[in-house]
Amino acid sequence: MIRKLLRFVSLHLGEEDKEKVLENVTENISFRGSNLWILACAIVIASIGLNVNSTAVIIGAMLISPLMGPIVGAGFALGTYNFQLLKRSVKNLLIATVVSLLVSFVYFSLSPFKETQSELLSRTAPNIYDVLIAFFGGLVGVIAITRVKKGNPIPGVAIATALMPPLCTAGYGLAIGNWIYFLGAFYLYTINCFFICIATFLIIKYLKYQPVKLVDKKYEKQIRYGITALILIMIVPSFYLAYNLLNEKKFKQNIDEFINTEFTQKGYTIIYKKINYNSSPKKIELAFLSKKFSPEELKELNEELKNFGIGNAELLIKQDGTDLKSEILNELGQRNNVLTEKDLMINSLRQELEKYTVKDSGIVKEIKILFPEFSNIAIGKITNYPDTDSAKISTVILYRSEKEERDQETKLKLWMAEKLNDKSIKIIRQ
Repeated sequence: MIRKLLRFVSLHLGEEDKEKVLENVTENISFRGSNLWILACAIVIASIGLNVNSTAVIIGAMLISPLMGPIVGAGFALGTYNFQLLKRSVKNLLIATVVSLLVSFVYFSLSPFKETQSELLSRTAPNIYDVLIAFFGGLVGVIAITRVKKGNPIPGVAIATALMPPLCTAGYGLAIGNWIYFLGAFYLYTINCFFICIATFLIIKYLKYQPVKLVDKKYEKQIRYGITALILIMIVPSFYLAYNLLNEKKFKQNIDEFINTEFTQKGYTIIYKKINYNSSPKKIELAFLSKKFSPEELKELNEELKNFGIGNAELLIKQDGTDLKSEILNELGQRNNVLTEKDLMINSLRQELEKYTVKDSGIVKEIKILFPEFSNIAIGKITNYPDTDSAKISTVILYRSEKEERDQETKLKLWMAEKLNDKSIKIIRQ
């Protein structure tokens, strides 16, 4: 039963000839001619996708990228102690990395859009999950390469391990002079390369590929120790980043629970929320539609934060109308970036129309009641002496009547002047 189970999960089933696999891997290492052009085009496409925040475009760039070749080649070289192949793989990977950084740097330097989109930001802080994705993605990739029938995994591996976007993000960091973005993105790229390589090494060892050059046991042990040390060097910072990510997520969950308990369930409408996790102390900024809090209530609420596990934070409630309005408008401006030309034109026309509109819609009804002899009453505004320094907007009332009503017109004019607080009323009989 155990033997059958082992045969069922064995990777030797459907395995391609080892010499042919090694030949294919060696062919895909080089970055010369067409491969270099394909890489440069893929970098431009990925950079555009990151720039416009398009996930579909980024996925397309990852699918056409040839970056996996030298990384898998390095894993094969380590697994078979082929140091000549390892040297070629590392050399070509360095060429590909430098070209990619240069192309993305030039693109983002020339691009007029320098805003940090979410797709860019998500690749500046790698963590342990990225390590796991790179490792298991690398396992799938090398298993597929060593099969007679390659199947569909290769495109999925290219998307999952995501070698292209971190390199482009690193180029973006260089272009805008943000070294934190550059280092974070390049670290993610290094993690992906390294753990794909390690996954390849382990599978090659498992499949018992014959060493190209025999090495003594002592040298083989040194190689194993070196790989182990590199794994620790790469994985420890990612654990730290994952720990920070977990704490931030927990912090935000506790805040949501606090807001729900103290405000939402009591019927208070929140119109503004901003959480600053990186400040010291951490800050929670809120604003409410109508509810006002006294200093004593604010103090109690800050004390209440401790009961929700967020005692290291400070609650700030914005209650000044002017400051609140500017904050909200600023937030909206950051989200929408810029108003379109159409929006500006519509807004300008709306303001222009408001100048010629009488806002009290019940005036015509009142006139009909007070002055029953007038019919077909219409109210509007006109500009006297347009395009001059003396231009002035006046209210005009049009009416129809069987006979001229001078006295009634005077009464209507006086009544309207008082009603609208406008002394420039004009009465016109049609």
